[in-house]
Amino acid sequence: MNNSKRIEESLRETIISRPDMILDDKDLMNALIAANERSVGGNIVDLRGIAMERLEARLDRLEDTHRSVIAAAYENLAGTNQVHRAILRMLDPVAFEPFLRDLDGAVAEILNVAAIRLVLETAQPETDATVERLAHILSTAEPGFVDQYIAPGSDAPQRAVTLRQVDHGATFIYGGKADRIRSEACLRLDFGPGRLPGMLLMGAEDAQQFTPQQGTDLLAFFGGVFERTMRRWLS
Repeated sequence: MNNSKRIEESLRETIISRPDMILDDKDLMNALIAANERSVGGNIVDLRGIAMERLEARLDRLEDTHRSVIAAAYENLAGTNQVHRAILRMLDPVAFEPFLRDLDGAVAEILNVAAIRLVLETAQPETDATVERLAHILSTAEPGFVDQYIAPGSDAPQRAVTLRQVDHGATFIYGGKADRIRSEACLRLDFGPGRLPGMLLMGAEDAQQFTPQQGTDLLAFFGGVFERTMRRWLS
């Protein structure tokens, strides 16, 4: 074998001492496998080559799954931090009105939603001065409204959190922002024995922000903190 056909001695020694460089290089391995297939001819079934192709396909799927798991874990961590920051901000005010005003202000900004609204069921139709001042955040409704709003015509027990896409929000709840709402999270609130339920609504302009396929654990936790805070104000 003449010198023109021999691999350079330094490169040959490097490959022999570090074969992992070849094995870890996907493009190089593909080139070697293709060269081997050409050398054996097209009429010979290369079972080893077929096995390699299948292993490579499995590896690609595993890498895709790995990336998806990492992305989901990162998104979940980011969502957890976001909800925790919103709860801490929600607990800052020491008076009822600032507490509610913050919902559609700093808390809504942290949660990246267009609007947050509170609906309270009441058997007393008369208006209250506080309710009038907070009309852009707080709405009152007759008993049974919450269940009918979340699941019209259903008598089944309602879930704590319902996520859904909408064409637009309810005007009497979202006011001037109703036309911009494309998805919403409905958090059913339990204020304790002897009290009518309530509902916290988060409206988003993005139709994909709240969808039924998403998990609700974090929002259920947020709603649990909110309803326990509200119980102090209602008492």
